[in-house]
Amino acid sequence: MTLREQIRRNYLMTTVLLVFFGALVGIVGVSLWAAYGTGAAVAVGVIGVVWAIFSWFLSKSVVSATTGARPVTKQEQPDLYRIVENMSIAAGLPATPEVRIVDDPAPNAFAAGRGPKSCYVCATTGLLETMDHREIEGVISHEIAHVQHRDVRLMTLVAVMVGVIALISDLALRFLFFGGGRRRSSSPADLILLGIGLAGLILAPIAAVGIQLAISRRREYLADAGGAEISGDPEGMALALRKLMDDPREIRHMNRSTAHLYIEGPLRNASGPRSLLGGLFDTHPPLEDRIARLEQIGGFKLPPEGAPVPAA
Repeated sequence: MTLREQIRRNYLMTTVLLVFFGALVGIVGVSLWAAYGTGAAVAVGVIGVVWAIFSWFLSKSVVSATTGARPVTKQEQPDLYRIVENMSIAAGLPATPEVRIVDDPAPNAFAAGRGPKSCYVCATTGLLETMDHREIEGVISHEIAHVQHRDVRLMTLVAVMVGVIALISDLALRFLFFGGGRRRSSSPADLILLGIGLAGLILAPIAAVGIQLAISRRREYLADAGGAEISGDPEGMALALRKLMDDPREIRHMNRSTAHLYIEGPLRNASGPRSLLGGLFDTHPPLEDRIARLEQIGGFKLPPEGAPVPAA
């Protein structure tokens, strides 16, 4: 898939995503009406739409607040700034993204924003402490590829959408269980409506997460390939991914609505249903598969761990 085709596809996916989002809001509204009544449905629907618009136009700030990303100056992080600038020039971006840092010992990175001229690239302090210059270039080139492919717009929109659906579904369930309501009779019709309402309120957030998963996994493969082309060093990126794979640490303050933004799934070691289902709800493809694809792209094989790595 060419870059132009990828960008065109992402514009289409953004439109489709907005339609799905509207449908999910409608499902929550109808479900609340079925279980509670018109007033609550309208109130929650208005809150959801207003919050969605607010979150989208302030998406950079919303994601920063959720992830703990803070701006840094070139004087504070000269090497990271230089890498972001070099990768941005190599990718032909119209502007260099802002640079931000998350104070967290787990190595990871992400990009967020509404487009190439309004986005930022963020790395954790753990990434900068764990990886060498070549590996950091690989990670940053991956994030710059997301910007180049216009993924950041779609991925940031998904983060906003998942959060909004979770918010309005939670409000709706609170209305239902703590607010009383008009559907108090035990007639079959009212019980059916109540069941429909509960099902809709429970399934809407699951559907939102399903959309999140559907769009994020393939984009990681594409960003790996695009980043390797930008940096000209697929082996460097593969080494970075292997280092991420071998590091068990997870982001301390994590929100599932933003998990798909990171270069590597920040909850991949989480216990519970996720581990029992073999990673069915992972937002990222396995790192082993991504490394294998980079080896195929670059025509190399990573040396065993601990063995010296040839210079790029």
